[in-house]
Formats: sequence, C-alpha cells, structure tokens
Amino acid sequence: MYTKEDLKACLARMGLKGTDTVLMHSSMKSIGEVENRADGVLDALIEYFADGLLVLPSMSYSLVNAKQPVFAVRDTPCCVSLLPELFRHRPGVIRSLHPTHAVAAIGKDAAEFVSGHEKFDSPAHPDSPWGKLYRRNAKIMFVGTTLHCNTFLHGVEEWLPVPGMLTDYHEQLVVYDYDGRRIEVPSRRHVGGHSKWYNLMEEPFRKGGALTEGQFGDAHTYIVDAHKAGDITYAVLKENPLFFSELFREPQK
Repeated sequence: MYTKEDLKACLARMGLKGTDTVLMHSSMKSIGEVENRADGVLDALIEYFADGLLVLPSMSYSLVNAKQPVFAVRDTPCCVSLLPELFRHRPGVIRSLHPTHAVAAIGKDAAEFVSGHEKFDSPAHPDSPWGKLYRRNAKIMFVGTTLHCNTFLHGVEEWLPVPGMLTDYHEQLVVYDYDGRRIEVPSRRHVGGHSKWYNLMEEPFRKGGALTEGQFGDAHTYIVDAHKAGDITYAVLKENPLFFSELFREPQK
C-alpha cells in the first residue's frame, strides 16, 4: 500500500517540482492501493504542489447541453473521473465557470488561472485556462491514461484553427457562479471525435523532447511539456490541418 509520502517521492523521481503548474488526467484504479484511497492521492498532490499550481479537469460536457443547459459551479458534477470530482469539493479549490470544459485549481494564482473561462464561446480559447497551460510552461500528467484524453490538444486545434473542429452554431447554455448569479454562455462544441487519434502524437512528442515517462504508484505515467507539445502539434496541423480528422473518414465509394 502506498502512503502519501510514497506518492510524493514518485512525483520527485519524475522530475516534477513543487513550484510547477501541473494538470493531471487520471485513472484512480490504475494507481493501486493507497492509504486513505483517493483522498490520500489528493493530499499528496496538493501538498507536493503547494508552491505551484495543481489543476484537474472538471468537465461536464456529457451532462450540460441544449436540452440540459444549466451548469452550476457548485453542484454540477464532473463527468471525467473520480479524482476530479473529489478535488473540486476540497477547501481552497476554485472551479472555472465554463459550462462544458471547466477546470479546477488550487495553489499559486488559482483564481487568476480559472478566471474568465465563461467569457468564451468555445471550450479551449487561447485565453482560457487551456491556453494558459501553454504560456505557463505547464506539465500535463497522464496517470494510468493515454494521450487520447489530452484536452489541451483540442485547444491547439482551436487556435490554428482546424476547419470544422467546432460547431457552426451555438447552444444557449446557462452558468450559475459561486454567488448564484446567472450568466448566459452561448457555446460551440468540439466535433469530429479527434481525440481518438491524439495518441499519434506520442512519438513526435518523444522526439521533440516534450514527453517523458514515469510511475505514480502502480500507474504508468506520461508527462507532457505543454509549451513544447503545443508547438509540435501546431507545426503538424499547420502542415496538415486534417491530421486528426481525415484518418477516420469513411472511404468514398
């Protein structure tokens, strides 16, 4: 069974610093047995990055839509995994106000990092938290998961922009903030199922020095440098904007 200190040692061995900005995608089951279970994992992460910024996806894209348009920052659950759902309830954690692709953060500049996400009509605008990962030279951890869940790459596709990556219409969504204020957020969605092909970036990231690997408990872990990965992906998409989309098109008859 792993203790909190064991998990902190894993983070140190992977070269992560307590002052880093880190976003973590995760599978709790993959980590193995941990003292105090999921809470023990969160305790280790929050303590280790106390002088940095710890960010977890807090997305609700499968729960909030045109038919169910309300996102309440306090009440709407995450749809991604166990750790983010528990994390958003921790004291000091602040969740952004985007109705489908929110993030939750604690640590240095957390309030600034999540602020303004609701001002954009797309999930990963360059001035959203997903774009701030790039500018802050953040590390993105994939604990027991693969690069297919790399929401940051949706951002790179938006910034180019990749044609047809977003709907050409808006869903009229509603956000209720921490004070219960109602905010209208007309929103476009990502389309095309591009993330199923994001694993194709593993080798380019590795060659470009944007990807390292390690172990967090039992979980194999990828660590991606957001700035380097953003530049590598941008170059790939600049040459071929359909890199993630043409691969799954039905062959023409």
